[in-house]
Amino acid sequence: MTPNVRIDRIEAVIHQSVGRGMDAVFQATAGGLRRATSALAASPAPVIGLITGFFVPGADPPAAETDGPAGAALLALAFRRSGLDCRLATDTICASACRTAMAAAGVADVPIDAAEQNQPVGAIVDLWRRRGIDWVISIERCGPAADGRTYNMRGADISAFAAPLDRLFAAGPWRTIAIGDGGNEVGMGVVPRSLIAGHVPTGETIGCVVPADFLIAAGVSHWGAYAVLAALALQRPDWRMAMEAALQPALDRQVVETMVREGPAVDGVSLLREVTIDGLGMDVHHRVLASVQALIPA
Repeated sequence: MTPNVRIDRIEAVIHQSVGRGMDAVFQATAGGLRRATSALAASPAPVIGLITGFFVPGADPPAAETDGPAGAALLALAFRRSGLDCRLATDTICASACRTAMAAAGVADVPIDAAEQNQPVGAIVDLWRRRGIDWVISIERCGPAADGRTYNMRGADISAFAAPLDRLFAAGPWRTIAIGDGGNEVGMGVVPRSLIAGHVPTGETIGCVVPADFLIAAGVSHWGAYAVLAALALQRPDWRMAMEAALQPALDRQVVETMVREGPAVDGVSLLREVTIDGLGMDVHHRVLASVQALIPA
């Protein structure tokens, strides 16, 4: 089995529906994982900016959701162990959860650039340009819909709780990869609006219009992190050990548990402070992880 076939099968694993009406989006974006990681792997030593954070104002307590920062922490660990520079941008109100996730993954030294809600992000754009960022990866990052407002999956306007990091994502000169699972995330602008509107509940309202160079759709965005790590392990033998080191269930659980306990962080579906992602226990996520790992040859 060739690496590309394996990567397409990994993508099929993360294209499991969790009831969000994303099957049509999965079909429209098939091959996105292979295209995204092939392009990233072709860069000898990319300098990577990560963007994440999705604040849940209606949760108990209001906090960043577990999906997004946990996957970003795994990616940061793998990139750092591969000898690559990376940093992360998020909202000030999600910074604690992101910082806690990074520390739990063993990369507490990854710089975090926090943006205030309703404030310009030009200073971060300038900083990222000076630091030589040439690839940006967003994971579970909310973005504006056609009306310029930002929404959660329930169709509630959460613009007041989201810094305009979509402008950082789109500011260039970097190339962009987006990971999302519901149609309201940065990067979904590459999918026809009618597709999200016609299949995703509240899709007409929430569909994000910000595009990406490459879009990776997943049943849960966290699974997208698993898939990127596995695909890069197949494409870059010099990175393989680092990528596989980040694909460990015990580490994954440790990151989420620490985020929930100390971040704090909450589940974006259940709205509770619990060690779950999108209403699913870590055992469910780790079955997906095992299926992804099985496609990396020994």
